[in-house]
Amino acid sequence: MIVPTDPEESSLPRRCCRYCQALFEPSKFRPDQRVCHQPECQRRRRTEYHRNKTAADPEYAQVVSDSRRKWRQAHPGYQKVWRQSHPEAQDRNRQLQHGRDAKRRIQVLVKNNSALDLKHAAAEVWLIGPAAGDLEKNNLAASKLFIFQPPAPPAAPQPAS
Repeated sequence: MIVPTDPEESSLPRRCCRYCQALFEPSKFRPDQRVCHQPECQRRRRTEYHRNKTAADPEYAQVVSDSRRKWRQAHPGYQKVWRQSHPEAQDRNRQLQHGRDAKRRIQVLVKNNSALDLKHAAAEVWLIGPAAGDLEKNNLAASKLFIFQPPAPPAAPQPAS
């Protein structure tokens, strides 16, 4: 979004930063600038560029992968030492992993049509929470209680008359 400024102040119109929504004056050397000068916004811009470049350019992605692999080989004990010195990060990662695992389990249920021959029951199942939006078109509700009935015994043969 371009916001005009006073002509006395600058020749370039002020813009709205795409990340923090703050107004800023673009650089005269880069008049098409879309992100303000704040470090957090610049970091997000660089991260977004890197992510897009990695997804679009297989050669670039390979160079990035090789670079990370070489660094890990040069510093073999780094992750173990870092984790031991940052127990709060371990707890946070554990919580985030539980969330990722739950999301993965829910994604398996999306568009699941395995409940084919259920008898009508007066019970209702309500799913409330952030994962509810991922269960579109799903007709199987996860439960901690399942009731299994044995199959009906085979019918006794009728005597021929």
